[in-house]
Amino acid sequence: MIRKALIAGTVAAGLALTAIHGSPAFHRLESSARNIQQYVNTLKSAGDTAGPLERLVFSLVLANSKTPHPAHPQPRG
Repeated sequence: MIRKALIAGTVAAGLALTAIHGSPAFHRLESSARNIQQYVNTLKSAGDTAGPLERLVFSLVLANSKTPHPAHPQPRG
């Protein structure tokens, strides 16, 4: 009985992970995490004296900032 419940739970968890992995929200989260990691590594390699928490906060701010796309510059006016 316990073995059947364990197998059913494993199958359900696998199906749930498969559904989450295919969703657009997962890809946005994955992309944001990758951007934050890139900013943290860039700040770390810049030789700045900021601590790990400061680098994380700066990376979160940079990842959430709205910057114009280089291919489509905004008109000045």
